[in-house]
Amino acid sequence: MLVGASACGGSGSDKAGGDDAKASGKPSATASPSPTKPAGPPMLLDTITPQTGTTVGVAMPISVIFTNPVAAKARATVEKHLKVSASQPVAGAWHWFGDKRADWRPKAYWPSGTTVKIDADMKGVSNGNGRYGVHGYTHTFKIGDDVRADVSVTSHVMKVSRNGTVVRSLSINAGSAQYPTWNGTMAVIDKQEKVHMTSCSVGISCDKGSPNYYDLTLPWDVHLTQSGTYVHYSTGDPNPGSGSARGSHGCVHLSMADAKWFYGQVKQGDPVTITGSPRAKAPADNGYAAFNLGWDQWLAGSASGEGSAATL
Repeated sequence: MLVGASACGGSGSDKAGGDDAKASGKPSATASPSPTKPAGPPMLLDTITPQTGTTVGVAMPISVIFTNPVAAKARATVEKHLKVSASQPVAGAWHWFGDKRADWRPKAYWPSGTTVKIDADMKGVSNGNGRYGVHGYTHTFKIGDDVRADVSVTSHVMKVSRNGTVVRSLSINAGSAQYPTWNGTMAVIDKQEKVHMTSCSVGISCDKGSPNYYDLTLPWDVHLTQSGTYVHYSTGDPNPGSGSARGSHGCVHLSMADAKWFYGQVKQGDPVTITGSPRAKAPADNGYAAFNLGWDQWLAGSASGEGSAATL
């Protein structure tokens, strides 16, 4: 769970730092420190997402955050020690966002029902900056039902499907012309029944006299980007749809009943795809928007290139 106030962030930064994955907690260590202490201080992992034992959506990447920078010269070796296995064979690759975050995603969405395992055997591995791994980490998770939400900004409609069948169409409002919503596919980061949202926290306005100032606690919040995009209910837009045409500060608004229903349908890693907004696609590291990069773009950020998950 993310800490502190948040908000719909239409004017937030177009880049998100490597701390996004902290929303999903600390990794579980599955090996004791090596009895032979390697030279130099330890290289540790801050987080591995998804958490072990969880069930996630078909668009969820594996995201590994290091506590210290990994040099470019060491990344191919590090990737080889981050072994991905799956019960159904899939092609995929690692991609580095800066020098502390590496994500692995399949070339296409995960098949529903797949069991996935990440073995991060870092013992004795160098980060190229004088640090060496002393732990092994293992996470095992499962890919659940294929739940997707497709949002048309211009039509004011969200269509929710489960395993290929549309189960409901919901009326929505998205961002205003001043604060447009991100386009593209964003995997759900997390969700909370209530979130304290302030305009000041995302750089919209800290002036209480501004028409764009807000300080609200709102319900049924599905988190899409680290810069502050949510699908949720807003007291300022209680009946969204083409008739009201009231724009948000970048979030996607649903009615109270629809927001509660949608909250109950989705899980971390389910893809929400937004089209028709004048804004660009969300950067791939602004949360878990890995599928906003084409495969060639994804491979351009990999040290070892395309590979296949080992068979569990």
